[in-house]
Amino acid sequence: MTTKSFQEHFDKQIENEVSIEPRDWMPDDYRKTLIRQISQHAHSEIVGMLPEGNWITRAPSLRRKCVLLAKVQDEGGHGLYLYSAAETLGISRDEMIEQLHSGKAKYSSIFNYPTITWADMGAIGWLVDGAAIMNQVPLCRTSYGPYARAMVRVCKEESFHQRQGYEIMMTLANGTEVQKKMAQDALNRWWWPSIMMFGPSDADSPHTVQSMKWRIKRFSNDELRQKFIDVTVEQAKLIGLTVPDPDLKWNEATGHYDFGKINWDEFWNVVKGNGPCNKERLQARQKAWNDGAWVRDAAVAHAQKRKFKETPKSKSEAA
Repeated sequence: MTTKSFQEHFDKQIENEVSIEPRDWMPDDYRKTLIRQISQHAHSEIVGMLPEGNWITRAPSLRRKCVLLAKVQDEGGHGLYLYSAAETLGISRDEMIEQLHSGKAKYSSIFNYPTITWADMGAIGWLVDGAAIMNQVPLCRTSYGPYARAMVRVCKEESFHQRQGYEIMMTLANGTEVQKKMAQDALNRWWWPSIMMFGPSDADSPHTVQSMKWRIKRFSNDELRQKFIDVTVEQAKLIGLTVPDPDLKWNEATGHYDFGKINWDEFWNVVKGNGPCNKERLQARQKAWNDGAWVRDAAVAHAQKRKFKETPKSKSEAA
């Protein structure tokens, strides 16, 4: 088959909603786009453990400690699923990790903000994981099979994360005046970074159009952002919290909330490595990688030893 016929077959698979699998022919740019997106997603899960792990020992009850510990453990698992999915595209995990540590690969900018109070654990679960769900549920139907299948379990677990975060915020909002103020302060600080999670506006997004043609993405950044705002504003009202946007108002004509201007200068500044915790997050990941080198070496040595033992011996060696 010629390159043209391969391309035609690929295009037909996309058109007919047939999953692209690792051994299928795919355009180089499709492969590169998937590696960029999946590895970035995996990095975000792994880096996302850091701001929450900081609060495991300081959670206000044993129940809260157990729930938060389970959530952080889930996120580590999500990162491993996604690294495995990316590896089916021909990139090694070591290469992806090196790209993260060098700054070549990005992760979600939301994880470069500090977690100052316990209410931040609620805000992250409710807002950050809520935004992640909006992004990730459509990925269960993404055109690349391994990515889509990994996302089914990820989304089920993210739903638990979102509910536990909302429960924390609801409990604080119904508590003392100090607790309610703590919840409102967390919402004030995490609201705008959360709606930036969907990425730049469609007009400024370099990948959205092509990714939607390939059905890697099913909805544009702005579509997902609007859906998140419409749902989350109503959730805030239910627990008596106020979204920190003076321009927010319901638009009867569109059936959506109009919202204020996003500070894209802040977004790009954080993406470029100048956020409050960028350096701290990368240093923590680099230290963990270096400190864990002996574990990886031991695992490789054990695998090689086991393989040697299981290798059938020749007749001369047996004699």
